[in-house]
Amino acid sequence: MKFRFEFLFPLLLFIPQNLWGQEIFGVILQVEGVPKQEAVYFKTQELASFQADSTLMQIRNKGYLQAQILKEIGGDTLLLRVKSGPVFSWNELELSSIPEEFVQDKGRPGADYPAPYLWIEDLLDFAENRGWPFAEVKIDSIGIQGTQLSGKMNFEAGPLITWDSLSIAGSAKTRVGYLQSLSRLEVGRPFSQTRLEHSTQLLRKSPYFSLVGPPEVSFQQQRAIPVFTLQERKLNVFDGVIGFLPNENEPGKLLITGQVDLRLFHLGGKGRDILLQWQRLNVQSQALDLNYKESFLFRSPLDAQVHFSLLRQDSSFVNRSFVLDFGYRISDSGYLNFFTRRQAGDLIDQGGMGLEELPSFIDFRWNQYGIGGEWNYLDDVRFARKGWRVSGDFAAGNKRILENTGIPVELYEGLSETSTQIQGKLEVEKHIYLKPVWGMWIRGAGGIIENRNLFLNELFRIGGLKSIRGFNEKFFFAQQYTYINMEQRLFFGQNSYLMVFGDLGILDNPYFSPRIDQPFSFGSGINLDTEGGLFSFVFALGKSNIQPLSFEYARVHFGYLARF
Repeated sequence: MKFRFEFLFPLLLFIPQNLWGQEIFGVILQVEGVPKQEAVYFKTQELASFQADSTLMQIRNKGYLQAQILKEIGGDTLLLRVKSGPVFSWNELELSSIPEEFVQDKGRPGADYPAPYLWIEDLLDFAENRGWPFAEVKIDSIGIQGTQLSGKMNFEAGPLITWDSLSIAGSAKTRVGYLQSLSRLEVGRPFSQTRLEHSTQLLRKSPYFSLVGPPEVSFQQQRAIPVFTLQERKLNVFDGVIGFLPNENEPGKLLITGQVDLRLFHLGGKGRDILLQWQRLNVQSQALDLNYKESFLFRSPLDAQVHFSLLRQDSSFVNRSFVLDFGYRISDSGYLNFFTRRQAGDLIDQGGMGLEELPSFIDFRWNQYGIGGEWNYLDDVRFARKGWRVSGDFAAGNKRILENTGIPVELYEGLSETSTQIQGKLEVEKHIYLKPVWGMWIRGAGGIIENRNLFLNELFRIGGLKSIRGFNEKFFFAQQYTYINMEQRLFFGQNSYLMVFGDLGILDNPYFSPRIDQPFSFGSGINLDTEGGLFSFVFALGKSNIQPLSFEYARVHFGYLARF
């Protein structure tokens, strides 16, 4: 046997899986010295014959230039008898016109390239990605002596092509400058087909628009102008959510809580985002979040964000946070950000001069600096079915405790006015595609904050629809926490599904007894994607050290997220 059978037979296995369901025409590959193999089936005789021709080309590319495949048709079976012939190799091949950089990288046709076809393909790819998309390669003066080949390889590069500014087709609002920065196609750099394909994949990941077909390239005066046809997505959001929960001040009655969520994306077609979110957590507690993001600041690779948040916790305290964040795309899926954050807390009700010890809340100021990152490998930025994402951040800085005039001075004795405080968070989510109508979503999250003098209004706030369901929003205080969310999703539309879920967490709060809490929750819900927006309904039951498992504490949330 003159060549390895292991190379040939797998070629017949590269058959689309959907053809196996209709076994109409079989193909058997027969090589001298190898036992007869089982048939592989195709829909038609034409497809089987095409596969035979492809197999022959693969054999010849391995150096068997005189290889032949004899076809014998018997009923519904095609028998391929392989006659390989001798292996030809290159003895003398003049490469004076071939770029030296390519020869040094790939070597000469020979042991690694018994036939020149693959070597020529690599050479053309080399030229195409260095500004010569119209390069040609020819073999001249071919000589044959036995199984030894000789000849001359002529390479004609053609004109050097460089990138020009890209163009946008259609009625998309996206600006050319933003798309140019996002694509990473640099004007004046040599044309590269690989770079174009890479840029296309980057644009397909954008949440702001989708690509309509592959890009077109117009060549004018040694310039390449890529043309992208975009279709804008409906991303702007107005969300109103209503929740019903027991009124702690009036037993037996329900308290209606609410949330307003306004998100404006890609304003002016420049990747500019604005977010406004307001929540009423209970009778006296409210939260406000404002966020502004500017992409590719001053045409640089940097993104900039400014974020402000305010939380009023009944009559106990008010917390404020101001963040300035700069982000940079380190890879196709990786994003790195650096930030500075100032957090402040102030007491509302000090408790009067009758205090004998410091309250669990404190007046403080915390200036911190941190680094964060995200690696996103989801198949869709909006409605993922498979893939995973991981994000996290770490911050450290000096915290200063302020003496409140409403609290006796002697209670602050022995308490360090300034100290170093650190904080870290990590979140991992995984989407598992099981069947077209069945999928799973799993998320794990954790966080820790460390300082020798920690107070309740400095701790993490978790609980609610975005963390541990079955509890009020920001229900738990935690110095350390970890939780996992698991959902089974039954899809009845592209982005609509029924779900059942379970959440499990472990929390550490030094001000509670016992300080370790292990809350869990479960329930079901529906997400319904419509032309105008997303309707959601969730019913959840939860249990913790301070909330029993009871239908009296069930959480029902529903809302309509309108996109425009």
